[in-house]
Amino acid sequence: MKPRHKRFALIIGALAVIGAAAALVLNAFEENLVFFFTPTQVAAGEAPQNRAFRIGGMVKEGSLQRDGMNVSFVVTDTAHDVPVTYSGILPDLFREGKGVVAQGKLEGSGNTVSFKASEVLAKHDENYMPPEAQQAMDRAAVEKASKSLK
Repeated sequence: MKPRHKRFALIIGALAVIGAAAALVLNAFEENLVFFFTPTQVAAGEAPQNRAFRIGGMVKEGSLQRDGMNVSFVVTDTAHDVPVTYSGILPDLFREGKGVVAQGKLEGSGNTVSFKASEVLAKHDENYMPPEAQQAMDRAAVEKASKSLK
């Protein structure tokens, strides 16, 4: 084999190794990527069915039910509601009428969709709400107001 062919084979081999490494990194990144959706987007079918994502909004007043370590509540953006179930200890700042972000997957199909949370995050202080949740709440309020004017 000529030196020129050896260099060419070495370059091709190096590119193949770099390509394989990049593919592995991108695959790992995609598996850990978690998107945020609002109850309105979930109701519209925009949320993935077989993949973990985050849902955010307000905990609906009067919706919190506890049964030992199992908890169910409703997340709302004032336009749509999504029932959430969670098994575990809720954060100390978790309250009805306050902001919440839950991570998990959708269960069920059709009109009986619920969200099975694997993690629940509560707001940090009196004025905090995740920016995505605040924007979603504002959009839902405007949408609800425009529908009531028609």
